[in-house]
Amino acid sequence: MISKEKWDELNQRMEKLQIKEEDLTEKFILGQGRGGQNLQKTSSCVYLKHKPTGIEVKCQKERSRDMNRFFARRALLEKIETAVFKIKTDLQQLVEKKKRQKRRRSRKSRAKMLEGKKMRGEVKSLRASPSL
Repeated sequence: MISKEKWDELNQRMEKLQIKEEDLTEKFILGQGRGGQNLQKTSSCVYLKHKPTGIEVKCQKERSRDMNRFFARRALLEKIETAVFKIKTDLQQLVEKKKRQKRRRSRKSRAKMLEGKKMRGEVKSLRASPSL
């Protein structure tokens, strides 16, 4: 169950972005996928649409309709922030950071790195005890 504090926080976020409940179209649809009979026979999947922007979200994270309503609203807010206000979420920033880390080095930066390693190797070789 979602606590009252979390709902209040979500409502404050909606007010900050000037999103009203009247602007949202909410439907409950039958769930699909794994989860047994209870999932397929109850309408716990939440569909939200923000009328002014046309952004749609479908949420079926949990078996509880109330929890899915909360998660759908949160996902909708994140989509609106990124699409309309160009605010990047923590998840998007993390994904971009991983992409930068995995990207291949340029020829110049690779040469610079190897030059640094070569210099470090020379310094370490000077530390060796003299052989007689």
